[in-house]
Amino acid sequence: MRIIPAIDIINGKCVRLSKGDYNTQKIYNENPLEMAKKFEAHGIKYLHLVDLDGAKAQAIVNYKVLESIAKNTNLKIDFGGGLKSDADLRIAFESGANQITGGSVAVKNPALFKTWLQIYGADKIILGADAKNETIAVNGWLETSDKALIPFIKDYVKAGISTVICTDISKDGMLQGPSFELYKKIIEQIPNLKLIASGGISHFDELPILAKLGCEAVIIGKAIYEHKISLKILEKYLLMSH
Repeated sequence: MRIIPAIDIINGKCVRLSKGDYNTQKIYNENPLEMAKKFEAHGIKYLHLVDLDGAKAQAIVNYKVLESIAKNTNLKIDFGGGLKSDADLRIAFESGANQITGGSVAVKNPALFKTWLQIYGADKIILGADAKNETIAVNGWLETSDKALIPFIKDYVKAGISTVICTDISKDGMLQGPSFELYKKIIEQIPNLKLIASGGISHFDELPILAKLGCEAVIIGKAIYEHKISLKILEKYLLMSH
């Protein structure tokens, strides 16, 4: 199972929110590049970079941060947050994103999202399925849609999506454990999906459980910043799993 630390950006700084609420932001590092280099030094190869300003503005904002991390590390970066247009996507890839994650756009403009999938291919485009009570939420989670999570994912698998990041918003940033039951359900119903678990990871012991369920990767945010999971133990896990 791949380990993907998360860096969320507001005003060019590395922050975390609780349940996606912008009023709960806590700054952990003024310099995201420094943080990314620290991850890389511990054997981590992937990064989930979220432009929270972009999610709010509904257009890419912090592409300079993406560029500096892409230029100064070898991390494979998946980038999301407010990607709504072809121009946004072009900027993200030109700034060094290895993959992009589309959340709100996949709900509100499925035709555009499917075009991206056709142009760039399934290994470049990740579906961000953020859910509250198994219902899809959009726009930095500021609103919920009327779409049920599993049918929504199934439709996109039919359209060619192979990788999905599923975040349970009620768990995100709460450090109370991830949605094991939800992931189990998704994997049982959509067997060949590359499912990336995200939200609520609080303890190292949760990782082997997610791996056993069949999650292809896990995104870890606040647990790293609050020192609930050390980079050293992640480094060891990565060495052992090779």
